[in-house]
Amino acid sequence: MRCPFCGNIDTQVKDSRPAEDHVAIRRRRFCPACGGRFTTYERVQLRDLVVIKSNGRREDFDRDKLERSVRIALQKRPVDPERIDQMVSGIVRRLESMGETDIPSKTIGEIVMEALARIDTVAYVRFASVYKNFQAADDFDKFVSELRPSAPAEE
Repeated sequence: MRCPFCGNIDTQVKDSRPAEDHVAIRRRRFCPACGGRFTTYERVQLRDLVVIKSNGRREDFDRDKLERSVRIALQKRPVDPERIDQMVSGIVRRLESMGETDIPSKTIGEIVMEALARIDTVAYVRFASVYKNFQAADDFDKFVSELRPSAPAEE
């Protein structure tokens, strides 16, 4: 592993342990050339996924991009960071186990919304506002009214 500080390719692993509920390995590394310390994560990747955007453009799936968008939706919400990591890992596992290498961005968005709806309603609405491209307050109102359970009918 190349040192991110000096570029030396001879770094040493000082400590390894399971991370993210045993779906990754966290490695503490040390560079003997510059003395720098850094952390790497090792994850299983079943297949290389390609995202097909709504305009037809194709790009490689980026786990970090998915994680950033989820963390933005959950910003300042009372959700444990470890729970976020588990959710992202679950989404990636679900995408990889679909059997397809080409996945429409719409499918990814729907899966993320499902996962957020189970964890935090506010984050779900935040993500949906970007994903569904809300343009006005009425869009929020309509979406939130669909979330509320309907009032029981009076007899």
